[in-house]
Amino acid sequence: MSSGGGSVDSLWTEVNRCGQNGDFTRALKAVNKILHEVKEDVTALHCKIVCLVQNCSFKEALNVMNTYSKVLGSELIVFEKAYCEYRLNRVESALKTIESVSEQTDKLKELYGQVLYRMERYDECKAVYTDLIRNSQDEYEEERKTNLSAVVAAMSTWEKASPDDLGLSETTYELSYNAACTLIGRGQLTEALNKLQEAEGQGHRHIAIHPDITEEDVESELAVIHSQMAYIMQLQGRTEEALQLYNQVIKLKPSDVGLLAVTANNIITINKDQNVFDSKKKVKLTNADGVEYKLAKKQLQAIEFNKALLAMYTNQADQCRKLSSGLQSQNPGHPRPVLIQVAQLCREKQHSKAIELLQRFSDQHPDSASGIKLTMAQLYLTQGHVTKACDILRSIEDFKHKQGMISALVSMYSHEEDIDSAIDVFSQAIQYYQSEQPGSSVHLALVREAADFKLKYGRKKEAITDLEQLWKQNTNDIHTLAQLISAYSLVDQDKAKSLSKHLPSPESMSFNVDVDELENSHGANYVRKKAAKESLFFSCLCLGKLPKNYDPTANPDPERWLPMRERTYYRGRKKGKKKEQVGKGTQGATSGAASDLDASKTASSPPTSPRPGSAQTSASTPAPAASNVVPPRQQKPAAAGPGARKKAPQKKKKGGKGGW
Repeated sequence: MSSGGGSVDSLWTEVNRCGQNGDFTRALKAVNKILHEVKEDVTALHCKIVCLVQNCSFKEALNVMNTYSKVLGSELIVFEKAYCEYRLNRVESALKTIESVSEQTDKLKELYGQVLYRMERYDECKAVYTDLIRNSQDEYEEERKTNLSAVVAAMSTWEKASPDDLGLSETTYELSYNAACTLIGRGQLTEALNKLQEAEGQGHRHIAIHPDITEEDVESELAVIHSQMAYIMQLQGRTEEALQLYNQVIKLKPSDVGLLAVTANNIITINKDQNVFDSKKKVKLTNADGVEYKLAKKQLQAIEFNKALLAMYTNQADQCRKLSSGLQSQNPGHPRPVLIQVAQLCREKQHSKAIELLQRFSDQHPDSASGIKLTMAQLYLTQGHVTKACDILRSIEDFKHKQGMISALVSMYSHEEDIDSAIDVFSQAIQYYQSEQPGSSVHLALVREAADFKLKYGRKKEAITDLEQLWKQNTNDIHTLAQLISAYSLVDQDKAKSLSKHLPSPESMSFNVDVDELENSHGANYVRKKAAKESLFFSCLCLGKLPKNYDPTANPDPERWLPMRERTYYRGRKKGKKKEQVGKGTQGATSGAASDLDASKTASSPPTSPRPGSAQTSASTPAPAASNVVPPRQQKPAAAGPGARKKAPQKKKKGGKGGW
């Protein structure tokens, strides 16, 4: 036993030395030898789990924990178990493991924050990191601030929230990058681009100090910054510059599959329905293993939408339907998958099925049906059903009182000569603004348009109320007063006379203007001619010669000014037989030979192509253009996302800098 004990002691010395040197493979071998001697040694089992975690053998570590759970207990290995579950992307299990502990250590809180971040529970994650920064002082403070800035950026980007400024100093390029992401989420693109340029400079200075780092390594490390720069340029419409930067990132082949997926997706959105071969190559990068664990849900959703659109552009109808149906089942209330299906149906000219699909979604999800109804109206218009399109547009509560919608409805009803419905649109809009924004510029503008519309179509009686309302707002408006008097003259002449008293007197409207001087000025376009010149003109008028057979009692031919061929009684010239003439061939040729030489009298094959105006059709006749619904504006680029350093602290090793 003593010899065995000495062997175990030397093995523990080996384990300690290897642990300090970071050689966990040799440490694991020594621990296994100890466990061979002492099978259920708690310390040895714990060390074995740590060695497996450090070697990224997470499944094997979990197996050891589950096998010896009674020996180890739950409190001793809770961090290692939760960390293995987190690294194996079993986020829900990791959360349950952490929450099963009554009191959490700092390293467990660190892991808890990262689990919450992965689950996109940003408010809770922010509270965890804020508490850690406030109550701890160690060498990991910079990493915690980086992670907290990533949470703020995610809230701004994905939730469109505006969290309070936490006063995080941008001392590293990671912090500057996350600050730029926050600015992008707020729509401050120019400021965000400037911040990214600052982050790029900080990154070059920080990374280039290491002697073993090559320029390619530097560019690979800063690829996420360049991809985010390209994203901003794309949003600003600078697509050529954006595409150049995106392709540079792709050529570097960074190890981050999430970054590659986002960059490839954004290239696809620039290509749209052009350069499809390149898009089909780029879409493979979005299917790499592990992408789903690297990106936020909205990023993954945008990528899947664009895959469906690419399938539609490449005429893969079945694939498009499959992808869009899967998206609809995952996001039942989202209108975009339905719009993609409708666009595909319209490409196949199945407009009735497209309308049925839109109507079904509108009935099932009335809260998010505004865009769907607009598409329905567009489809009805392309088919010539203007009244149905108007009915759909008037059912959209979010838009029915907007000025643009009112203008569109009035125009369409006018086109259909349905003046009553157009006036009803005006009346409902005026009532709405009368109750919500009385006297506002929009309200009065609608009243003016309604009055002018009614007067244009002879509805003077109906225009009286609108004109009175306008005149009361501005009693000095003579134009409106004149319109009101004209309208009342058909209904109540006494009222018209009383209103006429408000018109200005002729004396007040006269001006001291010399009319002759005004007409003869340089700015006049017309000068009155003198009477003497007119009499001179008529005195010089002379008649032309009359024809010899002129009959003054006969009625002149009313078609005498038309060419003979265009007159109604023209029947054409009589075609007589051509006189046979002597052929112009060799001497002595007869007239019979001349007729033989006439090609019009010989049998010939039918013409190979139809003559202009003939009823014959040809293969090159152009087909009518297919009506199509504009695809949803989802070819939407995805932001690269916050760049937090999200690797959890590991036992017996400083917390490293991992991916986002």
